[in-house]
This record gives sequence, C-alpha cells and structure tokens, in this order.
Amino acid sequence: LLDAGYDVLSEESGVQRAPGSDGRSIVVCDPLDGSTNASLGLPWCATALCHVVDSQPQVAMVTNLVTGDRYTAVKDRGANRNGRPILVGAPTPLDDAIVAMNGLPAEHWGWRQFRAMGAAALDIAAVARGGFDGFVDTTTDSHGVWDYLASVLILEEAGGMAIDAWGRDLTVLEHEARRTPIAASNRALLDVLLAARSR
Repeated sequence: LLDAGYDVLSEESGVQRAPGSDGRSIVVCDPLDGSTNASLGLPWCATALCHVVDSQPQVAMVTNLVTGDRYTAVKDRGANRNGRPILVGAPTPLDDAIVAMNGLPAEHWGWRQFRAMGAAALDIAAVARGGFDGFVDTTTDSHGVWDYLASVLILEEAGGMAIDAWGRDLTVLEHEARRTPIAASNRALLDVLLAARSR
C-alpha cells in the first residue's frame, strides 16, 4: 500500500505515510482480524481494508481468510458479497433476533440467540448480508478502528447502521483511540441494543 502511494493505519504499525503524501487519504488495515480464531484453526478470521478520504470512509473490503468470502462496498454505490449485491435482513424484534457479541453481557437481554464469534469485521459483515441481526461490543473501548471501519461502511451500504455506544465518531484515525461499536440491520433494533448495552 505504501509503495502504491497510500498512507496506512494499522494496529501493528500505527500510521505510516507514503512518500509525497498530502495526508488526506489513508487505508485503515487489519491484516488479521480474529487472530485467536486463526491460531486455533477456526474459520472466522479476516483481512479488512477501508480507504478513508478527508476522514470519510469511501471504499471497503473484508475477506474471510478461510472461506474466501469477500465483502466490498463503495460509498453511495452499495455493498456486495462475492460480487453480488447484499442487503440487511428484514427488521426483527429483539426477542427473535440473533445477535453477535464481543464479550459477555451481565444478563440476558431477551434475544432469541447470541453468538460470540471473535472477529468484529466478520460479525458486522454478517449483519450486512442478512445473517446476524445485530452486533454489540459488551466490553468498553476494546476495538481499534481497523477492527470495524471496513465492515461499518459495508453495513451502511447494505442498509444497516452502526454507532459507538458512547456517541463518538466511529471514524477515528488515531492509533491509540478505541471505540465500542454497536451495529444493527435497522434503527429500531439498534436503539434496543444500545438501551440494553447501557443498563
């Protein structure tokens, strides 16, 4: 990416500037989201890339490194899985929802089922394709932007939405910054998940 002229932000390297960079454009990169899963041989790990221009996500890609499933999105042009358009699932109330989680909540929130899969990039991408109904980080500020930003753009282009649990901007380009993402296929479920997360 640097050789191609792109600045890079990743967990491993921090911010690296390409020669001649004007600082307006950067690729947020997670070479291996779900590294524990990968070390255990579990097929839920991914590479995630998000090209950000003037602090706005523009292009995203998340690829499952085991199955090869590739999610992509271009701002205002929709989202795809393996080259085919995807949309979030139909609105689902919490009592019928399957929710992906990072960490464990202190109590049952009333969902139908939950999964703790261990790779936020793929968890949020699964909401985008109509798999999970939502995703909640039940911990506090444990995700760097490289963990979720590509999938958030994919989700938004598929008709879903994501927020930080504390109301902060999810597009944060400082290496040390962390966020607490919540994502859902629709506003009503997002509000319910946020309320449950805040209890």
